[in-house]
Amino acid sequence: MRVAAIQVLKANVSQDEAVRSFRSGIFSAIYWRIRGGPLQRIADAYVPFWVYRVRYAIGSASKTRFFALDAVRGTLDLFEFPHVPQEEALRTIETRNRLLPRLNEDAAEELLRMKVLRVLFQQGFFKLRALKVEIERVPLELHLPYWLAFYGTSASAKCRVLDAVRRRIEGAKASSFFEEWLAAA
Repeated sequence: MRVAAIQVLKANVSQDEAVRSFRSGIFSAIYWRIRGGPLQRIADAYVPFWVYRVRYAIGSASKTRFFALDAVRGTLDLFEFPHVPQEEALRTIETRNRLLPRLNEDAAEELLRMKVLRVLFQQGFFKLRALKVEIERVPLELHLPYWLAFYGTSASAKCRVLDAVRRRIEGAKASSFFEEWLAAA
């Protein structure tokens, strides 16, 4: 990977806070120490996301929401924004720790449609009649920051992931996502 300038949503977690987060929690810290050994190091990583404007109607109310889908495989959790991220919420950095978009736009839109429908049905599918969802990509590619913690040896390293925007430890799906990226690099 070569160094490139990318536009990043500002992180809400510093490196020191990430280390504390990975080391906190008696049960999770013990589990990870047993599973992979002690915490060896952490690194930042940036995933490209595409932002979409989604319009739909529930009952007689028309709604507009902004979602972001990862542009690599579309498998990470959706991000939702109250509006398109503005310049003050973004920064430009140079890094080599970035993933490259691999999804084609049609596949991304279909994945987003399925995920949005799941979100809407969870809010109360009884209100949905003749649901029409309009999806429009916003011309903004941004990268979202994650902290990766590495446990074990370089030959058998395990990865744990912290979402640096939402301040939460991610599950096995995100760990696998980053482990596959690292193995391919």
